[in-house]
Amino acid sequence: MAVIFSRSADKYLRLTVLIALFGGAGAIGLIAYLSHPAVRDTGYAPAQPVEYSHKLHAGNLGLDCRYCHSTVERSAFAALPATEVCMNCHARVKKDSPLLQPVRDSFATGAPIPWVKVHRLPDYVYFNHRAHVTAGVSCASCHGRVDQMIVVKQTAPLSMAWCLDCHRNPDASVRPAEQVTNLGWQPDRDAAEIGREIIQAKGIAPPTNCSGCHR
Repeated sequence: MAVIFSRSADKYLRLTVLIALFGGAGAIGLIAYLSHPAVRDTGYAPAQPVEYSHKLHAGNLGLDCRYCHSTVERSAFAALPATEVCMNCHARVKKDSPLLQPVRDSFATGAPIPWVKVHRLPDYVYFNHRAHVTAGVSCASCHGRVDQMIVVKQTAPLSMAWCLDCHRNPDASVRPAEQVTNLGWQPDRDAAEIGREIIQAKGIAPPTNCSGCHR
């Protein structure tokens, strides 16, 4: 009887099976890695050293974003609040709460609270909060409805393509200055129309390339 398979066929078959198995496992691992919130970013909501609820403070109590992030209108960075800012209220409000022990420890020792950064950009990206906020771009445009979040999470990809989409069509993202930190603001007419009027009045010229923001 003629030989159907050569002597080396078995070796090649085993090799093919091994490649398929390792390749499949590698593909599954890569997909799992890329789909992880810490990699994909959108949906990333790290645990914080203190259970601070933005829904309670910014939503229910109505604290303005700038009370804690005080440099957002004059600096590239929206600074995190010093412990003293927290203690302005919590020296009297819920001053014995066990949830606030890390805050009291920080105030007593001077060691900063190790907050975990949620919205992270690559080192090569330059983003200026002042330029956007003073132009009328709301906090909600990038950070979402933080005033409704018990745990802050990233709601936008913050990718270059996402940023450029807004820069090419900024009308709907621009609002009156007094409404920038009012995350629940509802315009009384078309938001894009309001945005166009503000852009024209301020003489804002959206960049035609990436060099102005990403360098």
